[in-house]
Amino acid sequence: MAVAGDQENCHILQANSLRTLFLKPGIVQVINSPVVSWQLIQSPGSDCSAVSAVRAGFVPYLASNKVSAPHKSALILASSEFDKGNGPSGICLSYLLSGYTPYFKRESLHPHPILQRKLEEAPGVSILDQDLDYLSEGLEGRSDSPVALLFDALQHPDTDFGGTAESVLTWWHEPSRAIPHLVLGRNAPGGAWHSIEGSVVTLSRGEWMGLPDLPFKEWLKQRRRGLRNNRATAEDIAQYYQHYVMKKGLQKNFRCGTVVTSVRKVSAESISNHTQKDLQENSGSLWNSSEQSTEVFQVDGFFKTVEGDKEPFSIYAENVVLATGTYDSPTWLGVKGENLSYVHHQLSALEKAVKNNSIGIMSDPVLIVGAGLTAADAILFAQHCNIPVIHVFRRRVSDPGVIFNQLPKMMYPEYHKVHQMMKEQTAACAGPYECYISFPEHHVLSFGKDKKCIIQDKNGCQKAYKISIALVLTGSNPNLSFLPNNGIDLAVDSDQPVSPKRNPIDVDPFTYECTQEKGLYALGPLAGDNFVRFVQGGALAAASSLAKRANKNPP
Repeated sequence: MAVAGDQENCHILQANSLRTLFLKPGIVQVINSPVVSWQLIQSPGSDCSAVSAVRAGFVPYLASNKVSAPHKSALILASSEFDKGNGPSGICLSYLLSGYTPYFKRESLHPHPILQRKLEEAPGVSILDQDLDYLSEGLEGRSDSPVALLFDALQHPDTDFGGTAESVLTWWHEPSRAIPHLVLGRNAPGGAWHSIEGSVVTLSRGEWMGLPDLPFKEWLKQRRRGLRNNRATAEDIAQYYQHYVMKKGLQKNFRCGTVVTSVRKVSAESISNHTQKDLQENSGSLWNSSEQSTEVFQVDGFFKTVEGDKEPFSIYAENVVLATGTYDSPTWLGVKGENLSYVHHQLSALEKAVKNNSIGIMSDPVLIVGAGLTAADAILFAQHCNIPVIHVFRRRVSDPGVIFNQLPKMMYPEYHKVHQMMKEQTAACAGPYECYISFPEHHVLSFGKDKKCIIQDKNGCQKAYKISIALVLTGSNPNLSFLPNNGIDLAVDSDQPVSPKRNPIDVDPFTYECTQEKGLYALGPLAGDNFVRFVQGGALAAASSLAKRANKNPP
């Protein structure tokens, strides 16, 4: 089985220039860092606790029963209650915000001559400080994001054409450029990769799963492991991401076991009457003092303690980055009976049913709805267990939008087999495959309490089938319940829910800042980037924007 799309399976917010991090009562946490020290401060006689970022020239202020808002405060990465957090997007952004800076290697020769010429124009200037619009102009590839194509081209030159050229980037650690931040997430670094069965292989090539300045294939060699047909296992990827965080010294930025429940804008004045006094006394701000903000983001959530308790917190920040995956919010059909106990929306339900012997060779067929990779994984699993399958999907088998028509046969033989079954073993035309029948251009009308499912073709003809269980595997969407109006106002089409493939959040393509909300950024599937190799471009764009906004070491 493979992981469809290698999506960022995480809800993340990450913090930038955190001057003061304030928490509600009951939170006791100490974070030490070479860049910034996070210390618990309790105001005598007050019911407020605070974790404060103590920097040179800054003295934290906490008034009785009041929480002071930070000036030009942190960009915060956060995980919602429905997602894992701490995935590749957050890790890559944390790396870039920690002072790791990409430069063009002077001796490098990029196979794209126009890009080579542009890179040679300013070899001593960091990519973060250059005009990303100018550098990415004219690039083409498998992403609609120009910065994603740029960063991928710099790290994997000519890879889509079988090229093996090394990255043309060299990385320098420049602590003076670091922007203090926090990564808040539910899981350990690696996010949802820790939740996927370890033997599952990726859709993408293994080398595309790596992060900056630590090639995945080199890491595998060090452990005397290899790729399976050029693809990686979920277990290796999860371990690689954890190792990456430790190797690059990013662990101080990660707060695991953290869940965000609300992100909203509030008036800076309403937070504390002492804010202006605090700002006037501390002129060493990371941010340009001419950009005084009247509003900040209030981020609410809770920590999960070792005992399993939930300790609430509130954080105030001027910049918030959403890097939300979709792994935990499967799409529903919205038909009658879909909430019945035998109707499921995750592949794990089929695995559990087989393990519990609740279905088997003699059972009624399993209904699988969908024409994506997860649906194909379910079909392959059922075939392996000799369980009969009824496969229903809306599109024509030959539709270019069907993922199997986009995959090389030699590289993905198991999916090619499923594609052949979809074409050759239909209800209208019997084929050589046992225990399987496909219904192209059909959709489900309803599920009955008697385990009968009614499906309908494009002409309105209806059929009823008795099934054992149903698996609705038609994709997943982000759960943005922690945002006002579920984040719909931020989407390209503000009348429809956010969808990574059909209706992503509307962002500036060169900064990834939301067009409808200044200070709010979106990365990964939320912005339409669904592959690890391309989500890193969004992190580059956001880091570049924040660095320029901070006006640190301009070129």
